[in-house]
Amino acid sequence: MSSLLLLVIFIVILALIFDFLNGFHDAANSIATIVSTRVLKPHHAVMWAAFFNFIAILIFETHVANTVGRGLIDPTIVDPLFILGALSGAIFWNLVTWYYGIPSSSSHALIGGLVGVAIVKMGGFSSIQVVGISKTLIAIVVSPLTGFVLGMILMFVTIHIFFKVRRQKIDSVFRKLQLVSAALISLGHGANDAQKTMGIIAVLLYSSGHLGGEFHVPFWVSFSCYFVIALGTLFGGWRIVRTMGSKITKLKPVNGFCAETGAALTLFIATLMGIPVSSTHTITGSIVGVGSAQKSTSIRWTLARRIVWAWIITIPCAAFVSGGTWWLINFFTK
Repeated sequence: MSSLLLLVIFIVILALIFDFLNGFHDAANSIATIVSTRVLKPHHAVMWAAFFNFIAILIFETHVANTVGRGLIDPTIVDPLFILGALSGAIFWNLVTWYYGIPSSSSHALIGGLVGVAIVKMGGFSSIQVVGISKTLIAIVVSPLTGFVLGMILMFVTIHIFFKVRRQKIDSVFRKLQLVSAALISLGHGANDAQKTMGIIAVLLYSSGHLGGEFHVPFWVSFSCYFVIALGTLFGGWRIVRTMGSKITKLKPVNGFCAETGAALTLFIATLMGIPVSSTHTITGSIVGVGSAQKSTSIRWTLARRIVWAWIITIPCAAFVSGGTWWLINFFTK
């Protein structure tokens, strides 16, 4: 077995570790509201979310994987060390934000990793695909705003429809409906986030000559990524669940349903368009929108601002770490 093949196998394993951490880190996106409203106990909620993370493989095509694999960075400059550096920065940022309970974006940590290595390797921005990166950067703003608007609209409509219904009856109805909305957001999370790792592994295999000269996502890559992200969700990220589920705003079943449905619709649209968005940003925006539909004072805006700052610095921080890691690896392997 050649040293190049061994290196590719090692990096594929590292990419799957990132995928696991993505599920672990972003488990809160799928289960925070359903746990905080006590519709499901935590261990039941993670099993529910993990199942629908994996089932997404049967529903969605690989549009996001294609964008990540060849739509962000010129694939001709990619080699195994490039992917190694990018993954190192993304994993480092994921672990830091998980430790401090900050709901940052695994997706944008990975994108920052790719951009950081590309800039250091090429000495500038020449290898960055402007269209793909532009869509992703725009989505950083648009996806939480879309989640915010949809969450607010759903909450307004629901309040209007159920205005004269007793609170106990509303809670009973929406406790059941939240099972559906939690399943939907888990589908959206699995589809969009697993495909980012699929794209990374696919471009690694393509650049090392293991795809027969044509870029595509092999089935074993898809299966592995969906399975591993579901496994990460199954283990969950309880620090972030607490932030998402109770610290931003107080949630009841009706709030949870509206927030999850608004976020799920946003993720479905982005996935069908092949745009790698952040499920963390999306559900956070939706939760804030639902809270604002009641009264703005129900939102803990100090915490919300802290989360937004985490979003802003994720790409540059991950890019800095990844670029530095690639430079060190390249320096010591020359």
